[in-house]
Amino acid sequence: MSRGYFITFEGLDGSGKTTQLRRLAAWLESECHKVVTLRQPGGTALGDRIRSILLDSRSEATLGPIAPLAEMALMFADRAQSIHEIILPALASGAIVLCDRYTDSSEAYQGAGRGLGSERILAMHRAVCDDLQPDLTLLLLPSLEGSLHRARRRNQRNTQQKGTDENRFEREDDDFYRRIYQAYETIASREPHRVAAIRDDSAIDHIATRIREIVSARIPAAVI
Repeated sequence: MSRGYFITFEGLDGSGKTTQLRRLAAWLESECHKVVTLRQPGGTALGDRIRSILLDSRSEATLGPIAPLAEMALMFADRAQSIHEIILPALASGAIVLCDRYTDSSEAYQGAGRGLGSERILAMHRAVCDDLQPDLTLLLLPSLEGSLHRARRRNQRNTQQKGTDENRFEREDDDFYRRIYQAYETIASREPHRVAAIRDDSAIDHIATRIREIVSARIPAAVI
């Protein structure tokens, strides 16, 4: 059995990456491919506990401020568990793995946003994740202002309707997100062989079509 294929989705909250991941999963499944989806942080029992700490804006009311290095370490603890429990077994079974966020998010959010620097994040990835790299990263980069508006509106709606509160990062100022946006641009320029950047504010259907074209062109014939 051939190894599966590992695709990650990246971008700011509000960029549409989660919607597009679901669209791609549905299309691949309609083509009779085995697909495994997950998100980071989360997706495992341990990861969901970590997610509740890292994303809930109420965490710091009970735990106190989360230090940037502690935030980074928790992100990688979640990632290591996902790799062990979900990603490697799925790839070994020949599945196409679609992951909502991976180490690029840590380089952007903790490395640039929190000021920890890329080298520390990449060293952590090599040590904790055995340097497992995606085969393809789909990076959604619509306008910064539009992404932030959608993310903050969505989180406010979820808080009101579902009682969930994952607004901890969305409370940061726009300069924080400008650093993240630039970090994503830097990653895309540094690794064009892996990262397919989609800088577009087009409709959902148009972006979904572009993603299917990219995946069809990049994924090995043995898998697709």
